[in-house]
Amino acid sequence: MILRGIGAALSIVLACGSSQAQTFKSSAGDLKVETIASGLSHPWGLAFLPDGRMLVTERPGRLRIVTRDGKLSPAVANLPKVFASGQGGLLDVIIDRAFTQNRVIYFCYAEPADGGARTAMARGKLVDGDTPRLDDVKVIFQQAGPLSSSNHFGCRIVQMPDGNLFLTTGEHFTQRDYAQTLDNHLGKLIRITPDGAAPADNPFVGKAGAKPEIWSYGHRNMQGLALNPATGKIWEQEHGPRGGDEINIPLAGKNYGWPLISYGVNYDGTPVNEGKSEDPGLEQPIWHWTPSIAPSGMAFYTGDLFPAWKGSLFNGALAGTLLSRLELDGDKVVKEERILQDLRERIRDVRNGPDGALWLLTDNSAGRILRVVPAK
Repeated sequence: MILRGIGAALSIVLACGSSQAQTFKSSAGDLKVETIASGLSHPWGLAFLPDGRMLVTERPGRLRIVTRDGKLSPAVANLPKVFASGQGGLLDVIIDRAFTQNRVIYFCYAEPADGGARTAMARGKLVDGDTPRLDDVKVIFQQAGPLSSSNHFGCRIVQMPDGNLFLTTGEHFTQRDYAQTLDNHLGKLIRITPDGAAPADNPFVGKAGAKPEIWSYGHRNMQGLALNPATGKIWEQEHGPRGGDEINIPLAGKNYGWPLISYGVNYDGTPVNEGKSEDPGLEQPIWHWTPSIAPSGMAFYTGDLFPAWKGSLFNGALAGTLLSRLELDGDKVVKEERILQDLRERIRDVRNGPDGALWLLTDNSAGRILRVVPAK
């Protein structure tokens, strides 16, 4: 069930400072969407620092610190070289769970290699100040398998309570059959330690011909990843082709079907594989969008500003230019509400802010950081 007509804009008003805010309808009442910062080039990942400032990546290869009132730092120095072409560049960023003690951050990016690129993840220590930088930078994961020309890098990161890291990858679009084989990292959910090792309880550790970092496989292009605080399970979403965008709760060692099954069709309208949407031994998504909305970042809402939305799963949408709210009953989706449709901007990331607001990134050459709060 979709609640329609949610995105109608009511008015544009001035917010604090020089920021502009728009007001939109929703099931939780009127929403105010404030522009906190602007002028970012294709911002991709957002992470909150303990003092309320933010780390924001820009796809061309810059990482910035952004103050609560929207001031941008110079680009953080000492990042590795990134492959900034097509969908590639500097992508997600998170802070370590012990950041206040160790100052460690993790980031993933398209790494140039032999005329193409692959997904990589690195860590480093953030040194603050007027000219911020990273020290002790170490690449802890490099995707094995055929390289990408410019597409399907995945690249969302979540650190679990045990310290281990999940990283999404893509299958590089033209190499989709590799998502079904275990001797590479294409179309796989990756699980590693903070130093890059494969945890001993990963499902393919010790299996001949399989990469030990693999958690699950048969994925397409995973651009959303979130820990469900109610269950402790990791959730991911991935782009389908024309239709068939999926949300999965990936279990260890399981096969999620791409490109053997899909609820979508190829971009030329032909069936994917034999046109099957299910097959024995292949996992079904818990939700799919057909037609596609091109989902991006995702977050479970745990704040207090929107009590009626507590526990909901929010997904940004690129082609759909909207914010999708999924109401859950355990591990099942029972309702979708489409919000901010009249914003008419590609929403790249969604974060549950420490202030209880929803924070968004818009993906364009003059991208913005947006804060969503009740209008009253």
